[in-house]
Amino acid sequence: MKYSTLKIRKKTTEIFLSVLRYVFFISFSYVLLYPFIYMVVGAIKSPTDIFDPTVEWLPKNIDFSNFAYAVKVLDLKNSIWNTFYLEIVAAILQFISCAVAGYGLSRFNFKGRKIMYFAMILNILVPVTMIIIPSYVNFSRMDILGILSLISKIVGHDIRPSLIDTPGVFYLPSFLGVGLKGGLFIYIFSQFYKSIPKELEEAAWVDGAGPIKTFVRIVAPSSGPAAITVLLFSIVWHWNDYYLAQMYTSTTPTISVELNNFNLNEIVQVLGGDGLTQANLNYVSITLSVCVIFLIPMLIFYLLIQRKFIASVANSGIVG
Repeated sequence: MKYSTLKIRKKTTEIFLSVLRYVFFISFSYVLLYPFIYMVVGAIKSPTDIFDPTVEWLPKNIDFSNFAYAVKVLDLKNSIWNTFYLEIVAAILQFISCAVAGYGLSRFNFKGRKIMYFAMILNILVPVTMIIIPSYVNFSRMDILGILSLISKIVGHDIRPSLIDTPGVFYLPSFLGVGLKGGLFIYIFSQFYKSIPKELEEAAWVDGAGPIKTFVRIVAPSSGPAAITVLLFSIVWHWNDYYLAQMYTSTTPTISVELNNFNLNEIVQVLGGDGLTQANLNYVSITLSVCVIFLIPMLIFYLLIQRKFIASVANSGIVG
């Protein structure tokens, strides 16, 4: 009888904990998904549904024309292209350069290694807004160790090129591993490389492989978890970046810049040819449609790699 009572209590406790667990995760999921669901539902509402207090989640009149207006407002064809050839290419360049820099910092002892580590930490801690003015001045008069400035004084005119409004303002920092969140990516890679047994590299060295060949053939293929983590973060952060894109470009706005800058007057101006005015404009639904369009590419990208990403977070240098 006593054994039966203990068994019932144990079973009751397990059921209670299971119910509590489900309640927690369902509530947490609701908090996370509510903004996205609200955004999608609001994007397909007609103007009458927006101002109808009886319509909350199920629109009476579904209106997909909001997305067509949003495409025009975002100038989607050009802004998507600008985003890919400015930001996404820079994200991939930074992914490669940070992988190499992380390997060098984690595996080789050289003079100035501690200074490099300190610079990496500074890159993580110092926000880009604090250095934007000197960065802009540097890119507007690009120089290499003052050599071009010296030559300019000799020839009598300034020959320092300006990288503003060119892809170079994004590509150059990414190639050198000091672009957007570069310090964090180097840290993730270096922490992961420390967990790889040195015996693998030593075996490659015995077989005659140099540092470059060892990295390409042995280390890089073994760094899948850290690579997936950094690649996802790099692409998402570059896609969302509007501050640097706003500061460094004026003729090639990215989709994040278009999203950040649009307002009611701009929507009326862009869509005025369709007979829209502030009086009849479905401003709320068009705004939500713009947000949905902005999120869709990154959402698809995450869904494609989410299984590998979840597994990689547990094995990368982010934890432990």
